Amino acid sequence: MKQILIINGPNLNLLGKREPTIYGSQTFEEYFQTLQSLFSDVELHYFQSNHEGALIDKIHEVGFTFDGIVLNAGAYTHTSVAIADALSAVTTPAVEVHISNVHAREAFRHHSYLSSRVKGVIVGLGLKGYELAVRYFL
Repeated sequence: MKQILIINGPNLNLLGKREPTIYGSQTFEEYFQTLQSLFSDVELHYFQSNHEGALIDKIHEVGFTFDGIVLNAGAYTHTSVAIADALSAVTTPAVEVHISNVHAREAFRHHSYLSSRVKGVIVGLGLKGYELAVRYFL
């Protein structure tokens, strides 16, 4: 059975409450149940942290044994060389996901330190982007 980890970064623990016009009204925990139903033949794991080091530690933890990482690093996407280096240091492939269309938002969100370290990027498709990223690994 394939093992895939979904990692969400800072402020994504507030999905369902935070700016619902941008991010929707569903919590990620609710959506994760949907993903588990859709992919009952996959061992899906979920981790969220507001702390950069915890995200790096989790990438290191699974980065040589899991089949894929779906990563929404939130604002760290645009600032973290350390997370980019962690992705380069491991052998597990990753897909970068963003719920909103970051290219239609503030200019600082247009650059990603992670994009060159992942297999692909899914942007602006809402929570559906996570499903598409999981499908990539199957």
